[in-house]
Amino acid sequence: MSEPLEWLAASLKRERARTGLSLSELAKRAGIAKSTLSQLESAAGNPGMETIWALAVALGVPFSRLVEPPTSPVQVIRAGEGPKVHSEQSSYLATLLSASPPGVRRDIYYVWLEPGTVRESEPHIPGTVEHIVVTEGRVKAGPRGEGVEVGPGDYLSYRGDVAHTYEATVAGTKFVLVMQHA
Repeated sequence: MSEPLEWLAASLKRERARTGLSLSELAKRAGIAKSTLSQLESAAGNPGMETIWALAVALGVPFSRLVEPPTSPVQVIRAGEGPKVHSEQSSYLATLLSASPPGVRRDIYYVWLEPGTVRESEPHIPGTVEHIVVTEGRVKAGPRGEGVEVGPGDYLSYRGDVAHTYEATVAGTKFVLVMQHA
């Protein structure tokens, strides 16, 4: 078993116990098979971002709460390291840099995105706002049908509690994504 799967398994068990949901009920709310959820709680399988997002929304928690690693007082994530999540539907890869500590409701990701597919994102928990700062390439992002193209050094902010998209318009696009949860 890999560490990220073990973190996910422990987080799913913890959050499911906190909410009092059965395996069947959580799977139903997330729109996934009960067997898939059972595998994930056993640290098996290869879940994509969409599956983990669906579980986070069904549990009413930020995505990061399910994938965050145990923390230490000083945290360094070297380039190319850290817990990664991929999209099942596009060339979207994100590394969680910082999860929200208790009392703080924001997560920070470093995202790699390639042209050719659009990353469709369903609404996150109510009150979520996304902030993007492009480091390389160009990305068109924002609420579905209202995307704005931004490039290196540009900042973009939009509601994340509505359906939204990300689309790289050039190869090698990278950006920092901060998700702020109300």
